[in-house]
Amino acid sequence: MEAMAPFHAEHFGNPSSIHWFGQRAEAAVENAREICAQALNCQPNEILFTSCGSESDNLALRGAALAARQHRNANHILISPVEHYAVSHTAKQLQDLFGFDVELLPVDRFGRISPQVALDHLRPDTALVSIIYANNEIGTVNPIQEISAICQSAGVIFHTDAVQAAAYIPLDLHRLNVHLLSLGAHKFYGPKGIGALFIRRGTNLYPTQTGGGQEFGLRAGTHNVPYIVGMAEALRLAQLDRESNSIKLSMLRDHLIGRVLEEIPGAYLTGHPHERLPNHASFVFDDIDGNTLLMHLDLAGFACSSGSACKTGSPEPSGVLTALGLPHSLALGSLRVTLGVQTTPAHIEALCNTLPDIIQSMRQRRS
Repeated sequence: MEAMAPFHAEHFGNPSSIHWFGQRAEAAVENAREICAQALNCQPNEILFTSCGSESDNLALRGAALAARQHRNANHILISPVEHYAVSHTAKQLQDLFGFDVELLPVDRFGRISPQVALDHLRPDTALVSIIYANNEIGTVNPIQEISAICQSAGVIFHTDAVQAAAYIPLDLHRLNVHLLSLGAHKFYGPKGIGALFIRRGTNLYPTQTGGGQEFGLRAGTHNVPYIVGMAEALRLAQLDRESNSIKLSMLRDHLIGRVLEEIPGAYLTGHPHERLPNHASFVFDDIDGNTLLMHLDLAGFACSSGSACKTGSPEPSGVLTALGLPHSLALGSLRVTLGVQTTPAHIEALCNTLPDIIQSMRQRRS
């Protein structure tokens, strides 16, 4: 907030203008780009600002797929069945409206893609592979570096949605060696409505939002200067405290998971037991409606989710959970608990003491 404040009123120029008001705003945007690049170990001209993680995913998939078709007649897209809708729905539109052949890679029971599976499904005409780094619903972390190396060797563009990963997992883009990586600022305590797309130098990408020449000609539109500044500062702070926050939250997470599985009959962990986000716990419960559970938890003072936040309120089970092979009835009884930097052991104890009573009461009403 302190970093953003001057650009809401005092320095309100348009970065695309040549007068000194605009030059000051442009300097702020480029400084923010450098801060993001330092945090991610890449070059400033490889960072493109967007409105959110979803827009970054959209630009990555459409831009890369259309460019690959134009340059080498590639028509095949590989994604996982556990992607965020920003990826899966974009891929479906590319299939339905543009004729791309979209294939879903099989996942294991933890929702993970193995590098060998990715290798086995590559084709000479594969335009793009997109695999989520850390899943928003089940917390599972994928072996992105290994899959990226396979795609690099095959000359195939590789994109990862790292929106959930940025606050707690190292994002060294030199080491990861991905072509495209999406970020959303509000997942690391930045403002909502701003994101970024890393585009490795030399990656062919077509713009999907045209107009002016902003953002290297790949994303037209007037810059949101305060939010760009806020995102850069939030990312800097998140990376500064990432290791200590991850250690603290993983201990709280493990305590929460242990108590839930031990004290609630018919409770099952979803996602990988170890290769998961340090701040993420997710479960399914026998004989429980997830949305009703959320209402009871909300009344008790706990803000949780059932599957993806985007799915809350839907009577259908999450596609991510059914992709794991869970039966329909069990997938409807899901709960996602995410911890934050302000979460304390007292918060976890309060939830662990409340949740079993709520579930027992719900089951008694159903019986």
